[in-house]
Amino acid sequence: MANFLFSEKFSFAKGDSVVVIGLGRFGGSVAQSLMRLGHDVMGIDRDAAPVHEWADLLTHAVQADSTNQQVLRQLGVADFAHAIVGIGTDLAASLLTIMTLTELGIPDIWVKARTAEHGQIAQRIGAHHVVYPEKEMGERVAHLITGRMIDFIEFDDGFAIAKIHSPASSHNSTLADGQIREKFGVTVVGLKRASQDFQHATPGTQVLPGDLLIVSGPTHLIQKFAGHST
Repeated sequence: MANFLFSEKFSFAKGDSVVVIGLGRFGGSVAQSLMRLGHDVMGIDRDAAPVHEWADLLTHAVQADSTNQQVLRQLGVADFAHAIVGIGTDLAASLLTIMTLTELGIPDIWVKARTAEHGQIAQRIGAHHVVYPEKEMGERVAHLITGRMIDFIEFDDGFAIAKIHSPASSHNSTLADGQIREKFGVTVVGLKRASQDFQHATPGTQVLPGDLLIVSGPTHLIQKFAGHST
């Protein structure tokens, strides 16, 4: 066990904190992406090697047994808004960890599943989202977890097309008046408003609170625009 005072609680802003359990290829990729997006990330793994590897790259990296509720409670995991279970080959440890997180009342649990059966069981015992690594990449999941992007497709050159909630900075103005392309370097190509048909965007398209926007551009610029509140 790594040197750690279990009586010490970490202090995280609930909306910005994520605990990643299992720091293998998938968990490490998601954790790294979330750090780049400015979130506090605690990484947990039962083995020392990945903890040492990620110690200087994450907000905190801890060697611990994620199936032990008391250990997770002492680590302050119950205060996290999101949890990602990226445990690889140990199905029992994955499922027991999900149960433990559920008992702690984590409101948003994401699980890496190896098979459809694994995913089905995970959802039955409390997982809110199931990710299949062969279909989902860590970068994509990180964007979705933040809540800024509803969905997106990223191409090899870093260009993406994304569906996002309209940011507050774009509300109650036309695309031309808001100068979104000039200010943010992205292009709004379409808009979907509740109870209305999808519409292709024009300079005169007005954006209202609650609208969904289809945006194209470099992934990092879309992410910046999606999180822009003023």
